[in-house]
Amino acid sequence: MATFWIILVIFVLIVLALASVFTVQQQSVAVIQRFGKFKKMSSSGLNFRIPLIDHIAGHIGLRINQLDVKIETKTEDNVFVHVTVSVQYQVLLEKLYDAFYKLINPKEQISSYVFDIVRAQVPKLKLDNVFENKDEIANAVNTELSQAMSDFGYQIIKSLVTDIEPDAQVKAAMNEINAAQRLRVAAQEKGEAEKILMVKKAEAESESKKLQGEGIANQRRAIINGLKESVDDFQKSIKGSTAHDVMNLVMVTQYFDTLKDIGASSKASAVFIPHSPGAVADLTAQIRDALLQADGAKQ
Repeated sequence: MATFWIILVIFVLIVLALASVFTVQQQSVAVIQRFGKFKKMSSSGLNFRIPLIDHIAGHIGLRINQLDVKIETKTEDNVFVHVTVSVQYQVLLEKLYDAFYKLINPKEQISSYVFDIVRAQVPKLKLDNVFENKDEIANAVNTELSQAMSDFGYQIIKSLVTDIEPDAQVKAAMNEINAAQRLRVAAQEKGEAEKILMVKKAEAESESKKLQGEGIANQRRAIINGLKESVDDFQKSIKGSTAHDVMNLVMVTQYFDTLKDIGASSKASAVFIPHSPGAVADLTAQIRDALLQADGAKQ
């Protein structure tokens, strides 16, 4: 019987010894209470407590945590947007007591502050300005949240506005507006290009007409000089010939050259012209009468 009690006592002592020893994980702190009252903070590693008297109330993580808060709010131009704010926070070592005992749920507390701050900032801005000033919104959240959470033992490392998402219909309308603006710019550029091409084409046609006119004038001048030389040579070679005889010969030559050109042209259609021995004489008479009338008009 005595052996039983000895074994029982030894067993109880072993259990109490084991219960007095506990470990705490790295980057965390254990909160020790004695009879429901705060006793101490136990850091990572091997720790000791009084069995049945000291109790581990909980653990506090010392790592940096991130909380993503999604808020629906309205802009100044009455557009509803979903704003996602990422808050990175950490427990202050010098305020472990406040971090454990003052807040039941720190994530809900941080979310409430973020909701309040964002819904106070975004309604002051239009939709386009919300995208442009997201850093200012994040700074406002970081500043006000740091002041509020410091009293509860938490340090706000960084606040970031990670996403701004308007309503699907608003996004579609914004894309259409952007597309319309780009199409308008493209149309303006295309019109300017066509205008430049038309101006250059007109300048080229003008230069071509000018050169063509100079060519025709030079051609006619060369023809006149050639005819003059031909008349002089003809009169020198054939004694007694007159200018009238030379013109008849030139007209016959030109007449047959014209017929040759008309026949050789692939684009020529049916052409009706007088073709008889007297046709050339009639044409010569008409030219001579026209020249005589012109001379009479000058006098």
